[in-house]
Amino acid sequence: MIHGPTRRTVLLATGAAALTAGCGDGDSGSDTGTDASPGEELAKTSDIPVGGGTVFKDAKVVVTQPEEGEFKAFSNICTHQQCPVADVSDGTINCTCHGSRFSITDGSVSNPPATKPLPGKRITVDGNSIRLA
Repeated sequence: MIHGPTRRTVLLATGAAALTAGCGDGDSGSDTGTDASPGEELAKTSDIPVGGGTVFKDAKVVVTQPEEGEFKAFSNICTHQQCPVADVSDGTINCTCHGSRFSITDGSVSNPPATKPLPGKRITVDGNSIRLA
């Protein structure tokens, strides 16, 4: 007699697939899935609020301005479960998947469950233009 998968096995496999899909690359149809090109303009300096930042989903980067005229950039992918971060508010970059928060100054973890900082990204500021380096 040949035995197929049990109902429990099928449910476990389905649950794992759902969890993987829920914390994937966050593709909602508008992201091209490609990184922006070096030299590509992301924003004007005036578009990035002081003490805050902006998530650029298509470029897979978050640009922050911790202090007036100081711009930082980080990956937009949370180091906990690889969900894309959602927004920047109150001095942190926020991942709504599991509640991780990261400092706008250096990408360090401000609130777990993430244990590793967001990786930095290279940008250049030329006049009022912020570009990927």
